[in-house]
Amino acid sequence: MTVAREEPATARLFTEGRTYSAWQPVQISDGTIEQLYDLLKFGPTSVNCSPGRFVFVRTPEGKAKLAPAMSKGNLEKTMSAPVTVIVAYDRLFLDQLPRLFPHANARSWFLGNADFIEETALRNGSLQAAYLILAARMLGLDAGPMSGFDRDKVDATFLAGTSWRSNVLVNLGVGNPLSLRPRLPRLDFNEACRLS
Repeated sequence: MTVAREEPATARLFTEGRTYSAWQPVQISDGTIEQLYDLLKFGPTSVNCSPGRFVFVRTPEGKAKLAPAMSKGNLEKTMSAPVTVIVAYDRLFLDQLPRLFPHANARSWFLGNADFIEETALRNGSLQAAYLILAARMLGLDAGPMSGFDRDKVDATFLAGTSWRSNVLVNLGVGNPLSLRPRLPRLDFNEACRLS
Protein backbone atom coordinates (compact mmCIF):
# COMPACT_ATOMS: atom_id res chain seq x y z
CA MET A 1 0.00 0.00 0.00
CA THR A 2 1.31 3.46 -0.84
CA VAL A 3 0.06 6.78 0.41
CA ALA A 4 -0.58 9.14 -2.49
CA ARG A 5 -0.98 12.29 -0.39
CA GLU A 6 -0.58 13.37 3.17
CA GLU A 7 -3.83 13.27 5.09
CA PRO A 8 -4.54 15.95 7.72
CA ALA A 9 -4.39 13.38 10.55
CA THR A 10 -0.98 12.16 9.39
CA ALA A 11 0.32 15.71 9.47
CA ARG A 12 -1.21 16.47 12.87
CA LEU A 13 0.06 13.26 14.45
CA PHE A 14 3.49 13.01 12.87
CA THR A 15 4.93 15.33 10.24
CA GLU A 16 3.65 18.62 11.71
CA GLY A 17 3.30 17.56 15.35
CA ARG A 18 6.00 19.12 17.53
CA THR A 19 7.26 18.83 21.09
CA TYR A 20 6.45 22.02 22.99
CA SER A 21 8.15 23.67 25.95
CA ALA A 22 6.16 26.92 26.03
CA TRP A 23 2.41 27.25 26.29
CA GLN A 24 -0.39 29.62 25.42
CA PRO A 25 -2.72 30.57 28.31
CA VAL A 26 -5.44 28.10 27.30
CA GLN A 27 -6.88 25.84 29.98
CA ILE A 28 -7.82 22.19 29.41
CA SER A 29 -11.23 21.19 30.70
CA ASP A 30 -11.89 18.06 32.74
CA GLY A 31 -14.13 16.93 29.89
CA THR A 32 -11.23 17.14 27.45
CA ILE A 33 -9.05 15.16 29.86
CA GLU A 34 -11.72 12.45 29.98
CA GLN A 35 -11.93 12.48 26.16
CA LEU A 36 -8.18 12.09 26.01
CA TYR A 37 -8.25 8.99 28.19
CA ASP A 38 -11.24 7.59 26.31
CA LEU A 39 -9.13 7.73 23.12
CA LEU A 40 -5.81 6.46 24.42
CA LYS A 41 -7.33 3.45 26.21
CA PHE A 42 -8.09 1.85 22.85
CA GLY A 43 -4.43 1.60 21.82
CA PRO A 44 -3.26 -2.03 21.83
CA THR A 45 -1.35 -3.59 24.72
CA SER A 46 -0.26 -7.20 25.13
CA VAL A 47 -3.16 -9.37 26.31
CA ASN A 48 -5.07 -6.10 26.69
CA CYS A 49 -3.20 -5.68 29.99
CA SER A 50 -3.58 -1.87 30.00
CA PRO A 51 -1.13 -1.16 32.85
CA GLY A 52 -0.96 2.59 32.17
CA ARG A 53 -2.16 4.83 34.98
CA PHE A 54 -2.44 8.59 34.67
CA VAL A 55 -2.35 11.41 37.20
CA PHE A 56 -3.40 14.72 35.63
CA VAL A 57 -1.72 17.48 37.63
CA ARG A 58 -3.59 20.69 36.79
CA THR A 59 -4.07 22.75 39.94
CA PRO A 60 -1.61 25.25 41.46
CA GLU A 61 -1.46 23.03 44.54
CA GLY A 62 -0.62 19.98 42.45
CA LYS A 63 2.03 21.84 40.49
CA ALA A 64 3.60 23.09 43.74
CA LYS A 65 3.89 19.49 44.93
CA LEU A 66 5.41 18.44 41.60
CA ALA A 67 7.99 21.26 41.43
CA PRO A 68 10.58 19.76 43.84
CA ALA A 69 10.76 16.61 41.69
CA MET A 70 11.54 18.41 38.43
CA SER A 71 15.00 18.79 36.94
CA LYS A 72 16.13 22.39 36.50
CA GLY A 73 15.68 22.26 32.72
CA ASN A 74 12.11 20.97 32.98
CA LEU A 75 10.82 23.11 35.85
CA GLU A 76 9.63 26.26 34.07
CA LYS A 77 7.90 24.49 31.18
CA THR A 78 6.16 22.15 33.63
CA MET A 79 4.96 24.92 35.92
CA SER A 80 3.58 26.89 32.96
CA ALA A 81 1.87 23.93 31.24
CA PRO A 82 -1.89 23.77 31.80
CA VAL A 83 -1.63 20.04 32.64
CA THR A 84 1.24 17.72 33.47
CA VAL A 85 0.42 14.03 33.21
CA ILE A 86 2.29 11.60 35.40
CA VAL A 87 2.20 8.49 33.23
CA ALA A 88 2.67 5.54 35.53
CA TYR A 89 2.22 1.81 35.26
CA ASP A 90 0.47 -0.52 37.67
CA ARG A 91 2.50 -3.52 38.79
CA LEU A 92 -0.76 -5.19 39.82
CA PHE A 93 -2.20 -4.91 36.31
CA LEU A 94 -2.56 -8.71 36.28
CA ASP A 95 -5.43 -8.47 38.78
CA GLN A 96 -7.50 -6.83 36.01
CA LEU A 97 -6.76 -9.53 33.43
CA PRO A 98 -9.79 -11.74 34.25
CA ARG A 99 -11.94 -8.79 33.15
CA LEU A 100 -9.73 -7.38 30.39
CA PHE A 101 -8.73 -10.71 28.81
CA PRO A 102 -11.52 -13.11 29.84
CA HIS A 103 -11.01 -15.82 27.23
CA ALA A 104 -7.80 -17.16 28.84
CA ASN A 105 -6.30 -17.39 32.31
CA ALA A 106 -3.68 -14.77 31.48
CA ARG A 107 -3.22 -13.79 35.12
CA SER A 108 -1.60 -17.17 35.79
CA TRP A 109 1.11 -16.41 33.21
CA PHE A 110 2.48 -13.68 35.47
CA LEU A 111 2.06 -15.10 38.97
CA GLY A 112 5.35 -15.48 40.80
CA ASN A 113 7.40 -13.83 38.05
CA ALA A 114 8.22 -10.32 39.26
CA ASP A 115 10.63 -9.61 36.40
CA PHE A 116 8.00 -10.53 33.77
CA ILE A 117 5.41 -8.38 35.56
CA GLU A 118 7.76 -5.36 35.68
CA GLU A 119 8.88 -5.77 32.07
CA THR A 120 5.31 -6.14 30.79
CA ALA A 121 4.02 -3.20 32.83
CA LEU A 122 6.86 -0.90 31.77
CA ARG A 123 6.72 -1.84 28.08
CA ASN A 124 2.96 -1.56 27.74
CA GLY A 125 2.70 1.48 29.98
CA SER A 126 5.24 3.16 27.69
CA LEU A 127 3.07 2.32 24.71
CA GLN A 128 0.16 3.96 26.48
CA ALA A 129 2.27 7.09 27.08
CA ALA A 130 2.76 7.28 23.30
CA TYR A 131 -0.97 6.79 22.75
CA LEU A 132 -1.60 9.69 25.14
CA ILE A 133 0.58 11.98 23.00
CA LEU A 134 -1.21 10.92 19.81
CA ALA A 135 -4.65 11.27 21.42
CA ALA A 136 -3.71 14.75 22.65
CA ARG A 137 -2.69 15.76 19.14
CA MET A 138 -5.94 14.38 17.72
CA LEU A 139 -7.85 16.60 20.17
CA GLY A 140 -5.92 19.69 19.06
CA LEU A 141 -3.56 19.75 22.02
CA ASP A 142 0.23 19.74 22.04
CA ALA A 143 2.50 17.62 24.19
CA GLY A 144 5.94 17.78 25.72
CA PRO A 145 7.12 14.42 27.09
CA MET A 146 9.93 14.45 29.66
CA SER A 147 12.10 12.07 31.59
CA GLY A 148 14.00 14.68 33.61
CA PHE A 149 12.42 14.25 37.04
CA ASP A 150 13.07 12.53 40.35
CA ARG A 151 11.02 9.38 40.10
CA ASP A 152 11.21 8.56 43.80
CA LYS A 153 9.91 12.03 44.75
CA VAL A 154 7.05 11.80 42.24
CA ASP A 155 6.10 8.35 43.49
CA ALA A 156 6.26 9.37 47.16
CA THR A 157 4.21 12.53 46.54
CA PHE A 158 1.57 11.30 44.10
CA LEU A 159 1.57 7.48 44.10
CA ALA A 160 2.19 6.51 47.73
CA GLY A 161 0.06 3.62 48.92
CA THR A 162 -0.52 2.31 45.39
CA SER A 163 1.10 -0.32 43.18
CA TRP A 164 1.77 2.39 40.58
CA ARG A 165 5.28 3.45 39.48
CA SER A 166 5.97 6.62 37.48
CA ASN A 167 7.47 6.23 34.02
CA VAL A 168 7.35 9.53 32.09
CA LEU A 169 5.81 12.98 32.46
CA VAL A 170 3.93 14.68 29.64
CA ASN A 171 3.07 18.37 29.61
CA LEU A 172 -0.16 19.16 27.76
CA GLY A 173 -1.62 22.37 26.45
CA VAL A 174 -1.78 24.57 23.39
CA GLY A 175 1.83 25.15 22.44
CA ASN A 176 3.26 28.56 21.67
CA PRO A 177 4.57 28.25 18.10
CA LEU A 178 6.88 31.25 18.60
CA SER A 179 8.92 29.10 20.98
CA LEU A 180 9.72 26.41 18.40
CA ARG A 181 13.16 25.94 16.96
CA PRO A 182 13.61 24.43 13.51
CA ARG A 183 12.71 20.76 13.47
CA LEU A 184 15.59 18.54 14.47
CA PRO A 185 16.77 15.85 12.03
CA ARG A 186 15.64 12.25 12.14
CA LEU A 187 17.45 9.14 11.02
CA ASP A 188 16.85 8.00 7.46
CA PHE A 189 15.28 4.62 6.74
CA ASN A 190 18.62 3.01 5.85
CA GLU A 191 20.14 4.21 9.11
CA ALA A 192 17.40 2.93 11.38
CA CYS A 193 15.82 -0.01 9.57
CA ARG A 194 16.68 -3.39 8.15
CA LEU A 195 14.64 -5.58 5.86
CA SER A 196 15.00 -9.27 6.59
